[in-house]
Amino acid sequence: MTPRSWLGVAPAMLVVAWGGNHFSPLLLLYRQVERYSAVQVDLFFAFYVLGLVPGFLLTGPVADRLGRRPLVVAALVLSVLGSVVLALGSASPAALCAGRFVSGVSVAAAMVAGTTWVKELSVAAAPSTRARRAALTLTLGFGLGAAVAGALAQWGPAPTLLPYGVQIVLCLVTAVPLLRSPETRRRGTVPPRPLREELYLPPASRARFLRVVVPMAPWVFGAPALAFVVGPALVAGRTGGYTVAFAALAAVVTLSLGAGVQPLVPRLGRLVRGRQAVVGLGLTTVGALLLALDVRTGSVALALVAAALLGTAYGICILTGLVETQALADPERVAGLTGIYYSLIYVGFVLPVVLSELAHLADEGVLLVVVAGLCAACAVLVERGLRTTRSG
Repeated sequence: MTPRSWLGVAPAMLVVAWGGNHFSPLLLLYRQVERYSAVQVDLFFAFYVLGLVPGFLLTGPVADRLGRRPLVVAALVLSVLGSVVLALGSASPAALCAGRFVSGVSVAAAMVAGTTWVKELSVAAAPSTRARRAALTLTLGFGLGAAVAGALAQWGPAPTLLPYGVQIVLCLVTAVPLLRSPETRRRGTVPPRPLREELYLPPASRARFLRVVVPMAPWVFGAPALAFVVGPALVAGRTGGYTVAFAALAAVVTLSLGAGVQPLVPRLGRLVRGRQAVVGLGLTTVGALLLALDVRTGSVALALVAAALLGTAYGICILTGLVETQALADPERVAGLTGIYYSLIYVGFVLPVVLSELAHLADEGVLLVVVAGLCAACAVLVERGLRTTRSG
């Protein structure tokens, strides 16, 4: 094992994350080409989450027992399978649901086992650096997936096939350094335990996790979901024939700033005395309010400003939560608690679905103001939690 060993794992994590998000800018394309309804599009998101949550909860314990490499290799294989199903089944809602489910499982496995593996391969680095390597890799993967898929769908040939083909090729390429990366958890070093024990949180850490990490976690992916799902839909009538390209641009702005801010989070933490999570939630609140205003204005520029704020919030919160979680976890169960954290942050990914389902009850602008209010309330809870608990 060398200080650079983690670089063999990172490319596989990146392309699996790519495969989880290259579907997002294609949703508008599917609605145009295949005439899918808003309900069907919401269903595609739901099946992705259905794959994610059990994947998050089960991958950690399995990775602790079998090792990190088998789980990340499985994630890569499932990512290829999911892309094949999505590419060949664009005209079938059932196929898209199945493909999204498989993609969700693959992303969950790569995020949990890959994050833990990168942390363990970065043993000589500071804790914030270990977490940042994993978070930054995932963020770049989500961003590149959306950007490349959106550009190929807007201007390339075979828009429902080519984006998936590119990701499949990249999966095959990254398998080579992945298989050469050193294993950090040998099979059999952890005895079989009930799932409840695998997902164990030390008593001394519970208050901190429940009062700081839990109120913040849903907004980690709630922020980018607002930025590149809700925002582009609000201004679709103003983007002409470039709706798919604009959705990709919103994703790129969101995730580029999310990646760019992460190296600055430790410095931000020192400036605000450890309250960087509150800053992130504050930016999410402002971003949601800007989108509420955009319901009335339909401004493309305002949607991009909101995406910038929401992306910055995402970058601050995902890294802050990951550092907190890894510091609070039992060293023998880091992967399990990381899976719980990722399960919580992906709750926010269903926010656009919830807004769509509630649209018949209230104006979308009003709903977004309510979202902003809920986020502000969570910021207050996190602030109190930071004052009343101690970090790991």
